[in-house]
Amino acid sequence: MATRIRRIDYFYTTTHDQPGESYKFLSTLAEMGFNLIAFTAIPVGPNRTQLTIFPDDAARLKSEADKGGLSLDGPYPAFMAQGEDKLGVLAGIHEKLYAANVNVYASTAVTDGEKYSLIMYVRPEKYEAAAAALGV
Repeated sequence: MATRIRRIDYFYTTTHDQPGESYKFLSTLAEMGFNLIAFTAIPVGPNRTQLTIFPDDAARLKSEADKGGLSLDGPYPAFMAQGEDKLGVLAGIHEKLYAANVNVYASTAVTDGEKYSLIMYVRPEKYEAAAAALGV
């Protein structure tokens, strides 16, 4: 399986860090019929959490978020790479961006031992240079 890299969009919201906040947010999205490519939750202070979603239909989410009572920032661009998990695959992707003088300011990767998924964030002013370096 070859590596597949694609452009994706993400949105985020910040909420109180307490039980049930992710559940409420994700349930609302599910009730609205939104499918997610990825989801992250990270602390952004002692009592706040940033919930980040990567919908499969960013345009639809942007147009319907207000109707569903969702306060979202975005969309913002990112990249997703997926493929066969092998030694050095992530380094190879990052090398292409390094060669193009593009900084990856955040990334997350997971693997099941056979396949991997990687999400990379680059600065908006470098997004097109990154896309060219990655061939997307």
